[in-house]
Amino acid sequence: MVKLIQRTVKKIYDGDTFKVGKKIGNTDVIRIAGLNAPEKWQYGGRKATNRLRGLIGGKKVKIKPLAKDKYGRIIAKVIYKGKDVARILRKSR
Repeated sequence: MVKLIQRTVKKIYDGDTFKVGKKIGNTDVIRIAGLNAPEKWQYGGRKATNRLRGLIGGKKVKIKPLAKDKYGRIIAKVIYKGKDVARILRKSR
């Protein structure tokens, strides 16, 4: 079983990708599994980015790495205050 890794969110890139303060393996960029938000420049992208920033920006989250994507980012289940971040964001659309 993969253990949860706690990290502080340092930067929000868009509605489903963020940077943490300390690397996990060889990257500090996390993409939230089960969520496909628009890019910042796409319609709805700014709103999605701001929602993620408001929810976890600067906060400590728990990360369960699942895979890596073609850009080297970790695709992970992300937990904040015991709740799945992807599920929270899908419900708040």
